[in-house]
Amino acid sequence: MKIIEVRNLRKQYPNHLAVDDVSFEVAEGEIFGILGPNGAGKTTTVECVAGLRARDGGTVRVAGLDPQADRDGLRQVLGMQLQSAALPDKIRVWEAMDLYASFYPDPADWGELLDRVGLADKRHTYFRELSGGQRQRLSVALALVGRPRVAVLDELTTGLDPAARRDTWELIEQVRDTGVTIVLVTHFMEEAERLCDRLALIDAGKVVSTDTPAGLIRQVGEEQRLRFRPSAPIDDAVLLALPEVRDVTRSGDQIVVSGSDNLATAVTLTLANHQVVPANLRIEQATLDDAFLALTGRKLS
Repeated sequence: MKIIEVRNLRKQYPNHLAVDDVSFEVAEGEIFGILGPNGAGKTTTVECVAGLRARDGGTVRVAGLDPQADRDGLRQVLGMQLQSAALPDKIRVWEAMDLYASFYPDPADWGELLDRVGLADKRHTYFRELSGGQRQRLSVALALVGRPRVAVLDELTTGLDPAARRDTWELIEQVRDTGVTIVLVTHFMEEAERLCDRLALIDAGKVVSTDTPAGLIRQVGEEQRLRFRPSAPIDDAVLLALPEVRDVTRSGDQIVVSGSDNLATAVTLTLANHQVVPANLRIEQATLDDAFLALTGRKLS
């Protein structure tokens, strides 16, 4: 069942077309990622979905509601964590939760929410004293206090260290397991590949492609690369004779073999037959970075 439908969304600023004919759908219960570089139009897109910005064209429906025409109704079904949101330094965690709960007729038990996001022991702590990861966990709790069906999380892990980022990923998965649909805005490839059921790649205000992470990678191809240093000389022709091998290149004393199917098995067996040991062997496959590069002509940055 579709819970979000965006059709031909357009948003024009005085000197900049931020969103140009963007369309996508989000199914209830999934984690849907919006992936793209900074300035691609990701945040503007979700702000239009959340009713925080008026669109200049197209249609948006969230649980059947128009975000512009029914903002009060939308507030009951959608919670949002904003990339640039900040609370007053001297507000305590429990005060922020109590304040946000007062905005809803039937809020969640915010004490239970704090426990769920791992902040129960920080309820009396000032916002200014929270670490970056703790602030992001509080943002998630505030987005969930209204019992939303949809939670929009915008660049949730930007600025976090690797450990805090992975903790936050686990929290997002736990939230989805409670039945909340999540729209995740990110420019981190690893985050998108780990969390998202489906992704919309956005570049320069346009949707380049929408698919599962694996589906986007398949658009690049199933090619694999083996990178190694041979323990003894081996002729390129020996490797090129294998049906699994498409190409062989050299960089100094390193050999890179490209191909598909059972490439690793075929190459290592052939090397063994020629008494060659592949030192520092690495198997590389296409990634979301490769997909983005192939679909847009530039790297994600």
